[in-house]
Amino acid sequence: MNHGLPVKHLLNVWMVTVCTALPVSCLFPFLYFMVKDFGIAKTEADISSYAGYVGSSFMFGRALTSLPWGIFADRYGRKYAIVIGLVAVVVLNALFGLSTSFWMAVSTRFLLGILNGSLGPIKAYASELFQEEYQALGLSTVNSAWGVALVVGPALGGYLAQPVEKYPHVFPKGSLFDKFPYFLPCFIISSFALAVLVACIWLPETLHNHKVTDESDEDAEALETETTGKRVQKDENLLLNWPLMSSIIIYCVFSLHDIAYTEVFSLWAVSPLKLGGLNYSTDDVGNVLSISGFTLLLYQIFVYPCVQKVCGPVRLNHISGATSIPLLQSYPFIALLSGFPLRLLITIASVLKFCLSVTIITGLFLLQNRAVEQHQRGAANGIAMTGMSIFKAIGPAGGGAVLTWSQKRLDASFLPGSHMVFFVLNLVEVLGLLMMFKPFLAEKKKSPSEQLL
Repeated sequence: MNHGLPVKHLLNVWMVTVCTALPVSCLFPFLYFMVKDFGIAKTEADISSYAGYVGSSFMFGRALTSLPWGIFADRYGRKYAIVIGLVAVVVLNALFGLSTSFWMAVSTRFLLGILNGSLGPIKAYASELFQEEYQALGLSTVNSAWGVALVVGPALGGYLAQPVEKYPHVFPKGSLFDKFPYFLPCFIISSFALAVLVACIWLPETLHNHKVTDESDEDAEALETETTGKRVQKDENLLLNWPLMSSIIIYCVFSLHDIAYTEVFSLWAVSPLKLGGLNYSTDDVGNVLSISGFTLLLYQIFVYPCVQKVCGPVRLNHISGATSIPLLQSYPFIALLSGFPLRLLITIASVLKFCLSVTIITGLFLLQNRAVEQHQRGAANGIAMTGMSIFKAIGPAGGGAVLTWSQKRLDASFLPGSHMVFFVLNLVEVLGLLMMFKPFLAEKKKSPSEQLL
């Protein structure tokens, strides 16, 4: 048995997760300008609301199919669900970049959400692919890849959108990228997904579904009883598994917060100064998010596994949630600065916020996958993905609406302008933090025989 660091498996999980997550947020830096080009918003402040609808359509579609994809992965294998999700990214993400109307953008994102149901199976896959000593690292890899993709995606969108304006010597006027100024980042992501799709031919399957007789089923169950001291509950009602459901509910709350923050930050940063924004270009947003993504990668690989071993996922989540609250409320005050101090502090704040967020989500991943047996992990992660997708569908629309509202109350006496949108984000953060304490959050206890293994 190989007890060395499973680098190959970590790389497989990393690449697949990145491909799944890149389309989620790559549009945020240019979405403001894309919606503006569609000409559907009546006022400049209304652009954020329409942008929120486009962002929500993906998560709404995924909310409808996450549980079926989890059941599919339990029955037919994790690999098939992953492959179908990658095919959806290749085709539908490219079509989104070719959108010529608001409704085409919403439709392609919605269909991408319906067919890209591989994140739940990937989480189950990562928990099964590694020995217990590397399980935290495996799930941390999923979440770090997801977290990095959520910042690298917008960075790609920021750097590569409108290439004819930014790089006229490479992309001349009248070319395909002039007619479709937001196609290039989507095309790059779809091309990357195609390469990973080909590489999935060599992806190992972790779900071993063999047609066996009732007698062999009984033998296998007897062996499980002998080695672990318990019988496998094949028909356990996951909705009654409180350690699982409590962690899923908290996961949904923080997922809503994270997707709302990601969109609000990008839209707020590119908003004009007169509306309380930073007046950043898509390149400026790309710079901040690129640095955040690189730092997040280093944090997840070198720092998180060590800190998690010392503190445990629950205590570490408490610390991360409490630290996030004053950090988030400092954003409107940082915006009062200008020049280098502004760029430095907003980048540091972004790095810290993403590291704290990914710490919380990774800890909840660990709790969820430890709460169920292997044969139900696909369904359990499907439930988590369904709930998370519903909340993430609310996040962009709600965040865009609150940002629009806050930009229309710049002279209010209580929390004027952007102070209000970050205060609302903090209310969600506080709710999630309170829920991470007992008696709401429950952890699955190992049996005495499991603790000896």
